[in-house]
Amino acid sequence: MDIIIAGAGRVGFNLARTLSIGHNVTVIDRNAEALQRLQESLDILPLHGDIEDPLTYRKLIDKEADLFIAVTNMDEANLISTLIADDTIRVKRKFIRLKNTFFAKSSFKEKLGIDQAIFPMSLTSKTVESLLRYPKANNVKTFRYTGMKLISVRATAITEPMRLDTDIPDGAYAVVGIERDKKFFIPSVPEIEPDDLVYLFGEVSAIRALCDKLESEAPRSIERCVIFGAGDLGIEIAKILIDYGKEVKLIDKNVQQCEIADEKLEGEAIAISCKYGTAPLFEEEGLGNADMMIAATDNDEYNIIKCLEAKEHGIHKVVSVNNEIEYYNLMHTLGIVVVRGPKTSAYNAILESIYSAGVVMERKFCGGKATIFLRKVFPDSKLIGQRISPPKLKPNTAAYLIRTDKLLPLTEPLIAREDDIFVIFAEESAAPSLKVWIYGL
Repeated sequence: MDIIIAGAGRVGFNLARTLSIGHNVTVIDRNAEALQRLQESLDILPLHGDIEDPLTYRKLIDKEADLFIAVTNMDEANLISTLIADDTIRVKRKFIRLKNTFFAKSSFKEKLGIDQAIFPMSLTSKTVESLLRYPKANNVKTFRYTGMKLISVRATAITEPMRLDTDIPDGAYAVVGIERDKKFFIPSVPEIEPDDLVYLFGEVSAIRALCDKLESEAPRSIERCVIFGAGDLGIEIAKILIDYGKEVKLIDKNVQQCEIADEKLEGEAIAISCKYGTAPLFEEEGLGNADMMIAATDNDEYNIIKCLEAKEHGIHKVVSVNNEIEYYNLMHTLGIVVVRGPKTSAYNAILESIYSAGVVMERKFCGGKATIFLRKVFPDSKLIGQRISPPKLKPNTAAYLIRTDKLLPLTEPLIAREDDIFVIFAEESAAPSLKVWIYGL
């Protein structure tokens, strides 16, 4: 594909790094140094200029692009660049990254002919929201077409290896991944060890019951919450927690930001300045009594430190918003729940939209170490009545069929029915061959 990316920041750089393998990528930015760094490490075409200036696009006039992606940190710049690109370039699809959730409720997508609008702040907030409904979980992923979920849980309640296939209700769920000693694998036998991070896919109530057995440290319910960071993301998360009736305290070094948060939240949360340090606040403000602490600043290292500090003061459920994938293993080792930050959420959401065709959904999990593919058999599908042979599975892969709300191992040929859903799990290096199989059905 011919892809144009407006913005060479962290999101733009990561997209360019991934998409330049196998695609023709042009990156536009007025920061000459950022473009030079991109060109030195990636096979891309740099275009120096202001993405809001029509003159920047003069070299692209009358060219055709399969995809235009606007991913700067400014909504106005992304909107204007998308309009200019649409007027000067023949663009087949347009993706845009936006912070203001007002646009999610408006009809601007249809008016501007935008195919996909990504709201990373909302994506991060909704991930935190899922932890309210599943307090024992490390992460929860939902999918179109099925009510089954992918839920990860830390096995803190066991002291010796344990097999999970002895009492699984028929077709309820499956163990589709284990992270152990910083390594991810898909087990052929669902045996787990103490402190494993276990990935379960299937029916929610059955998984929830198992989570209660496996996880002993996290609270059974979350009522009192502390958020470090009273910026836009912290406020967005606080709004969700407040809507759920939770008690919320926001902590920030910046007194003015605390005042802004207090105003935006209309006094429904307590905003506290930590200008002179955070350690005394755990005692003075009773922060150590919280059921969950979320570190939601834009500094990944600071977030990790706050999580460790919270654990030392007795908070068992600590969540760190993370934009650097290299910290993923470290945080899991430290017992910190990892939530994708806005930048990482934008990057992953855009890639998932690009790689997911109309009939196949493609999602990453375990910090990008594994991929899940889903393909549904729709009423007008040519697959109905066809004999489907299962894929040739390699180590670290698994295949299932969702039929009549049951999760069935895909090991034998079958006749496809309407509403069947084929589900494939693969460790990242094993994903390409299974991707060919599910797309080729």
